[in-house]
Amino acid sequence: MDDYLKTLQGLIADIRIAISLLTRVPVAAAAPVGDGDIARASWALPVAGLLIGLAGAVAYWLAFRVRLLPEPAAALTLAVTLVLTGAMHEDGLADTFDGFGGGKSREAKLAIMRDSRIGSYGACALGLSLLLRWSALAVIAEPRLVAIALIVAHVSARACLPVFMRLVPPTRSDGLSTSAGQPPPMSVAVALALGAVCLLFGLGLTGAIIGLLILLSAGLLLAWLAKQQIGGQTGDVLGTLEQISEAAILLLAASLFAS
Repeated sequence: MDDYLKTLQGLIADIRIAISLLTRVPVAAAAPVGDGDIARASWALPVAGLLIGLAGAVAYWLAFRVRLLPEPAAALTLAVTLVLTGAMHEDGLADTFDGFGGGKSREAKLAIMRDSRIGSYGACALGLSLLLRWSALAVIAEPRLVAIALIVAHVSARACLPVFMRLVPPTRSDGLSTSAGQPPPMSVAVALALGAVCLLFGLGLTGAIIGLLILLSAGLLLAWLAKQQIGGQTGDVLGTLEQISEAAILLLAASLFAS
């Protein structure tokens, strides 16, 4: 019984770490987060994604209930998810594109990625990400299907992060990605399983297979590009992976649900 309680307490602690890391929800960890805690808790990143997807789904349903058209309802839904996450992944996307596009050397690229100012590459990437996600939600339109698309996209996009963190080494000696550490194999496996199950139940077998192939392709391409550009991954690169994956799954859902 004691072992069961310890295991349950550990799972809850991991979920609290994941939620506090990826959202602005005031859920403090039960104990100070030490070395390796974030890596161990990375299996719960899809759980935090579930919370974000549910919040977006509720926002869209409320907008639908007051008879807003799909377009403004989709915009408000994105606004809610941005507020909930503090736009941390969007920030990473913009920084990555600014660095990769504007720097001439590895050191220059990394310096640009740490600059809080946004440049033309980052602005274009951020605008395109928002436009793609907004258009996908507006096309789906029906609240139940929008809810499914949001949950699947937010869960599966964050399920990709632990395996990327494990396989692609950090390029800096400091920073969030480095301090988080390398997720253990079990955490990677659980995160991937949660993402795959969500894809299967949300998009069906064919949709899940297509979604997994899309996510795999996006991860491999970004891993290759990050190694070529800066020699590894950073927290900004992880944010970029989440944004690309989220947008891709929403577009896939729009294609499946609209057909």
